[in-house]
Amino acid sequence: MDRLCKASRTAQIVVVSRHEDFGFDPSGTATGWEIRRIQQIRDLERVVRACPPMAGVIDLQSDYSDAEFAQLEQALQYLHITWVAITSDEMLAQERVRRLIRDYCVDYVRMPFSMPELLYTLKHAQGMASLHGTRPQETASRGTMIGECAAMRAMFRSLAKVAHNEAPVFISGESGTGKELAAQAIHDASSRRKGPFIAINCGAIPSHLVQSELFGYEKGAFTGANQRKIGWIEQAQGGTLFLDEIGDLPLESQVALLRFLQQGMITRLGGHQSIPLNLRIISATHVDLVAAQADGRFRSDLFHRLCVLTLTIPALRERGEDILQLANAVLAEHGHEAHRRIRGFSACATQAMMQYAWPGNVRELINRVRRAIVMTDNRKITAEDLQLHGGAELPRKTLDAIREEAEREAIRTVMASHGFHVVPAARELNVSRVTLYRLMHKHNIRVESQATAGE
Repeated sequence: MDRLCKASRTAQIVVVSRHEDFGFDPSGTATGWEIRRIQQIRDLERVVRACPPMAGVIDLQSDYSDAEFAQLEQALQYLHITWVAITSDEMLAQERVRRLIRDYCVDYVRMPFSMPELLYTLKHAQGMASLHGTRPQETASRGTMIGECAAMRAMFRSLAKVAHNEAPVFISGESGTGKELAAQAIHDASSRRKGPFIAINCGAIPSHLVQSELFGYEKGAFTGANQRKIGWIEQAQGGTLFLDEIGDLPLESQVALLRFLQQGMITRLGGHQSIPLNLRIISATHVDLVAAQADGRFRSDLFHRLCVLTLTIPALRERGEDILQLANAVLAEHGHEAHRRIRGFSACATQAMMQYAWPGNVRELINRVRRAIVMTDNRKITAEDLQLHGGAELPRKTLDAIREEAEREAIRTVMASHGFHVVPAARELNVSRVTLYRLMHKHNIRVESQATAGE
């Protein structure tokens, strides 16, 4: 026991319990353990997200409401905290308690228990947690996003940098890659995290309502305006406004948005008073904004206002074994929806997932795994359960196609970072201006005359 106490001098434990004293008191036998207590389940996710790797104790001797239980399961998914449960025979009779311990805890002890027994288990849990080695700042900047591949690690590093800046951010990436999750992570890691995060899909708002939804209106501004309405932009005061599918914004609304970005003030429809606002804009779209500018569908001055900082979310097919990590995370979260316990994925399912091109990205993976969880009659999910069997289900790209796609994306990213000016972009890409023009022509990347006139 003395050896244990000496080894645990710098150990940290996060304790989740409604009660200050529930039988866990290591002070007499394990001096030096640093204990962080959490009594409100709603605070758990926020706290553990920023914690360094450590062991955790969760008190399952009393019941939780359905809402608290859902919050609990969400917070326990952070892999850098390894959990040990303290429970009783009465609570173990509940299926959801057994499932939570089975899916999220490394071990558990029953009441009554001895402190040496629990401390030995916690030391093991702490050792397992330390293997993750995730830095607190990196964990905080990820939000709920999952990924360990090189592309995702690079994206997380970029995300952490842009989070500590106030400039507008443009997030690019295919549909279903998690652009809103990235925007939420930027907000949560920024100085505005205590303010609101307002996310709107510009493509889902009818064109005749965009102005009133974004900027609000005064009573009597138009027929049916029976009272004042605060718009989405004003609701984001002090926080972050995420404009998804910004490429679908009508031109007249683009003018009004540009005016707000330039002046920092809005005027509600039917109003005469300018309202100063302090908020950050993050935008994203599936539309090729370079082509949209050339076609006159998107204003170039608004584009340059929005794309001060850029962040690119890699497609799922480019993320290697992250595919399996994500699939297992979905299974852990939704496994309770199955009519029998599922023990993971079969070898054929693993192979099929790694070979599939995932045109719908993470959103498609979630849908396929959730459907398989409900429909499978197997102990392990198969390729057939995922509906990934058969050659038609496994489209593959040639090496040349992959290279061309990477080249096109690299040129677009660098061009956007330099305001679509060719000379500095060519310098960063280490090619001549003539070569860059040729590559732009090859990949149909067009730049409006204003951007190239100063070259």
